Amino acid sequence: MAETAETPKQLLHIVFGGELKDVQGIEFKDLSKVDVVGIYPNYRTAYDAWKAAAHRTVDNAEMRYFIVHLHRLLTPDAT
Repeated sequence: MAETAETPKQLLHIVFGGELKDVQGIEFKDLSKVDVVGIYPNYRTAYDAWKAAAHRTVDNAEMRYFIVHLHRLLTPDAT
């Protein structure tokens, strides 16, 4: 399907997180417990999901959530 005003270009993002070994790093304590929140078609919806996940875990200082730009990994040469 071609891009139109109703269907903007898909720029995939993934939101995931978990408890870190050290809050200064990005290494997870237990990879089997990493929470994959989801894959989203644009940054705005990924940000909203990230924010909701981060708010749910605000009481745990070692818990971190991340947004990764999948579209940049899938097409690294794209501008």
